[in-house]
Amino acid sequence: MKFIPYGRQDISDEDINAVVGVLKSDFLTQGPCVPQFEQAIADYVGVKHAVAVNSATSALHIACLALGLKKGDWLWTSPNTFVASANCGLYCDANVSFVDIDPQTYNMSVEALKTKLIAAKAEGKLPKIVVPVAFAGQSCDMEAIHQLSKEYGFAIIEDASHAIGGNYQGAKIGNSRFADITILSFHPVKIITTAEGGMALTNNDALAESMQLFRSHGITRDGDKMTKASEGGWYYQQVDLGLNYRMTELQAALGVTQLKRIDGFVARRHELAKRYHTAFDGIPVSTPLQAESGYSALHLYPLTVNDPAMRKPLFDHLREKGIGVNVHYIPVHTQPYYEQLGHKAGDYPVAEDYYARAISIPMYSTLTDEEQDYVIQCIREFF
Repeated sequence: MKFIPYGRQDISDEDINAVVGVLKSDFLTQGPCVPQFEQAIADYVGVKHAVAVNSATSALHIACLALGLKKGDWLWTSPNTFVASANCGLYCDANVSFVDIDPQTYNMSVEALKTKLIAAKAEGKLPKIVVPVAFAGQSCDMEAIHQLSKEYGFAIIEDASHAIGGNYQGAKIGNSRFADITILSFHPVKIITTAEGGMALTNNDALAESMQLFRSHGITRDGDKMTKASEGGWYYQQVDLGLNYRMTELQAALGVTQLKRIDGFVARRHELAKRYHTAFDGIPVSTPLQAESGYSALHLYPLTVNDPAMRKPLFDHLREKGIGVNVHYIPVHTQPYYEQLGHKAGDYPVAEDYYARAISIPMYSTLTDEEQDYVIQCIREFF
């Protein structure tokens, strides 16, 4: 049996031809493909504005900048995420803290968020931004978090890097109904890919304009945004301190063709999940809960062992069998950099317990039934 990774991209001939077409064109960057991809995503999820950038990390950063995050402010996110969901706050010189997760969905716990907000209000340390993370492709309880934002006055950046193609309350994740800004990722192991790439989605005109400015050096050619009249067709002004976070035409062209197949990708992931759910009945593991309020994009399939002592032996066993399992995620607050900032093990016990038992097994649209049967066989044989 060949090596089976936990996730991988699905590249078609149409994808390849689209990229080759760009290579033969006049534009490798700042051409027509990026706006085309932005519009395609906006139409797919039902949002007003889409701002394409070179990674979801960049999208998180410009989202924080657009919302005015600065020194002395607080950003809260989930400890069960990739470090970028927290680092975006540090990029703005803000303080970062975490909210423990729900033991069933592994997403930010609404109850833990409520409790922390009550305490923070008493201390005068309410967050400026909360970043819920749609872990493994499943939406957080965004309506409940949105209601809390109205009560406590924080902005929401929904980190849906795992979740394009999923639904929440019957609508596509990414529509930003319950968030100021939503973030998508197009890394190769995500639902669709642009190799590297990300996007920030919003229904707010001012936030969209701000993020467009921040992604490209803070430079504008729009006369309405300049401090004086244009000096000619060559003229531009830097009106803010921006960055170079632009997406290339090659990436956007790949994204356009990938998006055409997204619903099929997610449907296949659900077929695989159903087979896993059935296959693991009767052995000492738990399969991920799928909340009734949504339809997960199933970016990951995190299996949890009942006994934490069995996680590493199972991990090693599967790797020896040619199965590229992984663990998502090491709680961010236990990373050495965050420990230096005062965070420590024991701060978020639910996330730490989940981490101690979790293992991500193969989940991607081109995983064959034969390959999945081999994964199942190896796991069942281990137990």
